[in-house]
Amino acid sequence: MAFYFQGVPIGWVAIMLALLASMGGFIFGYDTGQISDIMLMDDFLLRFATCSTPGDVTTCSFSTVREGLIVSLLSIGTLVGALLGAPTADFLGRRYAMSVECVIFTIGVIIQIASKQVWQQFAFGRFVGGLGVGALSAAVPMYQAETAPSQIRGTLTATYQLFITFGILVAYCISIGTRDISNSGSWRIVVGIGILWALILGIGILFMPESPRWLAAHGRMEEARLSLARARGVPEEEAKNHYIIAREVDEIKSSIEFERQVRAGWIDCFKPQNKTLYRTLLGMSLQSLQQLTGANYFFYYGATVFKSVGLSDSFVTQIILGAVNFFCTFGGMYILERFGRRRPLIVGGIWQSIWLFVFAAAGTAVDPATHPGMGKLMIVSACMFIWGYAMTWAPGIWILIGETFPTRTRAKQGSLSTAANWIWNFLLAFCTPFISSAIGYRYGFIFAACNLTGAVVVYFFLYESSDLSLENVNMMYTDPNCKPWTSREWAPAGYSSRQDLIDQTRAAEAHKPHTLEEGRLEKLSESSADGS
Repeated sequence: MAFYFQGVPIGWVAIMLALLASMGGFIFGYDTGQISDIMLMDDFLLRFATCSTPGDVTTCSFSTVREGLIVSLLSIGTLVGALLGAPTADFLGRRYAMSVECVIFTIGVIIQIASKQVWQQFAFGRFVGGLGVGALSAAVPMYQAETAPSQIRGTLTATYQLFITFGILVAYCISIGTRDISNSGSWRIVVGIGILWALILGIGILFMPESPRWLAAHGRMEEARLSLARARGVPEEEAKNHYIIAREVDEIKSSIEFERQVRAGWIDCFKPQNKTLYRTLLGMSLQSLQQLTGANYFFYYGATVFKSVGLSDSFVTQIILGAVNFFCTFGGMYILERFGRRRPLIVGGIWQSIWLFVFAAAGTAVDPATHPGMGKLMIVSACMFIWGYAMTWAPGIWILIGETFPTRTRAKQGSLSTAANWIWNFLLAFCTPFISSAIGYRYGFIFAACNLTGAVVVYFFLYESSDLSLENVNMMYTDPNCKPWTSREWAPAGYSSRQDLIDQTRAAEAHKPHTLEEGRLEKLSESSADGS
């Protein structure tokens, strides 16, 4: 079964695999969102915090170090998991790797809910769970980008971020439903439900097609053809003679054959040839800057932050923030498909910087706990920041990690980029209590500057990869005549523009003749002359 988009067939299987694989993002978001509220639950405080009067929760609190470790050890696990995700996905295949990673995450959850009085056990459980989450964060966007049709690759890859936000929101909602339970069920239910999400992904992904590019790289070209056909909604018996499938198979085959000439190892990610080092550093920079936007400042410590501005129920504010984050991501999926990658990220970086500046200035000018108006302004500015983040930097970076790198090093470069994300995730999660206690809401000024830096990096270094196959993206980065700020107009040899490529694909699918424009003829002639 298929529907048509931009004149070409898209299979419903492509939608299903994107949604199912995105459960990896849901697990990530759920684990991120739950800890903020759990840290404030009475039973959790009595068991794992330091209480000056045993049994009296009002005298219980976490030291800065203990709070930082409980929150941030997940990030250390995800860092290690992200680095292990590449060899695992390359060896087992994308689908089986995700199933194994779900098992690891489940073990981590079991360790956490088995904790009774020892906070180190709970923290270690978060570390083990983080191994699975980190490996999934490397495997899922890669699998989605390699399997999704190029016409909707951005939207389908963005579902990973959408599910992260959905996971955060669900964690907030479940937490507010269990917080009044007087025993350990208040936090054990929240943590334990995570096993359900792992089961859905770990079992369900086995019914989806394997990545055609991974299959081709392992010499299973016929299976790769059938995988492409399933994603396009093309019947198996028509796959061999179908124009779109044949063209994609030829592109993949040519790319694989070229890349096999040089064996790829980790060191290859740092070689300057074909802008491989450039792209490795770009991916790591973008993932680092995504963390430095400051979004996780609100997701990890939002309940504590909003409690400090005088709110009587910071849990509710967390749900509002989570809802803004989730629903605005739908807009982000449209924007990144409609306007490409570069422009939304540049505008988003500037927008986010403005509202973080307002947040920090309001919190610094007066004490928001004694000035309700300022407290409300800070909440509004936080929501406006999340609105911009959810529509640009949140989904956009995960899309780029899936489509920026060449096939032979994609898994390793994706892991390095994701590892950079988790390094900063850990640093922010662990250091935020120390920084906040030292400079208070001035912390927001630092994040505002980082957002502006992100916009500058995107303008000068990121190439526009929308509407191109992964193989053509690689060609664009290696074209010496193409610059980041002109990349929106780049098209493969034989096409006058990016739009011409789309039009030619539509016409070929419809089996209609399409008149070649003069610009395309000139480009063909130039290409032939260069090759002779």
